[in-house]
Amino acid sequence: MMQSKKVIVIGSGVAGLSAACYLAKAGYKVTILEKNATPGGRARQYEANGFTFDMGPSWYWMPEVFEKFYQDFGHTTSDFYELVRLDPSYQVITRSGETVPIPANMGELEALFEKYEVGSAQKLRKFLKEAAYKYEVGINDLVYKPGLSYAEFADLRLLKGLLKMDVLGNMKTHVSKTVQHPFLKELLEFPVLFLGALPENTPALYSLMNYADMELGTYYPQGGMFKFIEAFVSIAKELGVEIKYNEDVIKVVANGDKITHVATTSNNYEADSIICAGDYRHFDQEVLDPGQRSYSHKYWENRKMAPSCLLYYVGLNKRVKHLLHHNLFFDTDFNLHGKEIYTTPKWPDNPLFYASAPSKTDPTVAPEGCENLFLLIPIAPGLEGDTEEVREKYFNLMMKRVEAISGEEIQSHVVYKRTYSVADFKNDYYAFKGNAYGLANTLMQTANLKPSLKSKKLKNLYYAGQLTVPGPGVPPSIISGNVAATQVIKETGPLTGRS
Repeated sequence: MMQSKKVIVIGSGVAGLSAACYLAKAGYKVTILEKNATPGGRARQYEANGFTFDMGPSWYWMPEVFEKFYQDFGHTTSDFYELVRLDPSYQVITRSGETVPIPANMGELEALFEKYEVGSAQKLRKFLKEAAYKYEVGINDLVYKPGLSYAEFADLRLLKGLLKMDVLGNMKTHVSKTVQHPFLKELLEFPVLFLGALPENTPALYSLMNYADMELGTYYPQGGMFKFIEAFVSIAKELGVEIKYNEDVIKVVANGDKITHVATTSNNYEADSIICAGDYRHFDQEVLDPGQRSYSHKYWENRKMAPSCLLYYVGLNKRVKHLLHHNLFFDTDFNLHGKEIYTTPKWPDNPLFYASAPSKTDPTVAPEGCENLFLLIPIAPGLEGDTEEVREKYFNLMMKRVEAISGEEIQSHVVYKRTYSVADFKNDYYAFKGNAYGLANTLMQTANLKPSLKSKKLKNLYYAGQLTVPGPGVPPSIISGNVAATQVIKETGPLTGRS
């Protein structure tokens, strides 16, 4: 049996775990180096005062991407957790104070659209049919391209697909051709709010997110979102992947144009190939020597980043009325807050926010009779002034608005609270400008125009995660790990076995 080649994967987030599993399956000896004490990256979990908090992703969309990953390793989703579809998928609190549940059933959803705008149900059907095509081509074809050459798009199906996918159009115009009612517009524009640009600057290609939302549905893994991280770790260990925690990579040692060793604060690791699935910009600019870097300081400063967030993990000693599992507080000016994130970056005056109450679905995440709340305000990346006073100000603002919907006093029932924002993203993940979601999905940062999956200077260095192809989000990060691993296998040759 041949000696396995050693691959170091930096970061045990979604992309890192995915890459490690595909490499180990192909026969590579894989070691993951993780800066933090637990796996998952932004999808970590922690427990406090009897509450279990998912720290990052809370929307489980595109379940077939997870299922494909599991099947690639001889498993299925149900081997690891019970997946339930939420119905209603979520609810929206409008500017008039109305609470609007968004049904999972398509007939009921069309009836809801008709209620606000006569004739919109038929237009929604057409909109989602086009979105379904974008989803099929995008998720099954485009996102698996490594983005290293435009020749990748020479396939006739892809060329035809690109013409039908509105890559050059924008979401705002696309949505405006479908509906006119302000609430319906916001409902269709909402999924792109976190992609890193205003709807008018986001390619209409991303209406595929509406298909994921309205047709495929919103799910929840019982026990919390961390269940899928536990599943990925379990598969990695089955395949012989070694995960080293509290290992912060600080330097690489190269022989010419190939890295030979990766150094952490306490150890030195041999490597035949490296996949960096941590923050791309940090590794490129802070870990590599100047002559090893793919990009300049100016290049990174000119990248448009997706938002950062103000996050709150809150435990209440009572249940809250009139909240669902997912709640979008669109009870203020959608466009103004968008501009405060993307056009004239500043701390928002009266922000939209998102409230998740997973204890509505899952009794295991809170003590009996208690509520688990996860609150999120999207904010511009790189904002200065992330202080405790600022965090407290926005917490009080959100609590008042939740109390208005529930019709009861809540804030005095807070028995646990933790805040998390720009400074924490930088500290825990080296997140560039404290971003929460990676690189913005603008036209000029799509596919081959993203930072390259492969180093321009070091032959055996590759990248995965939300700053390279295919982009931010949990399902794209799963795919990113697969794409990066596939590129390593392609360039270093398939192995016949592990030793």
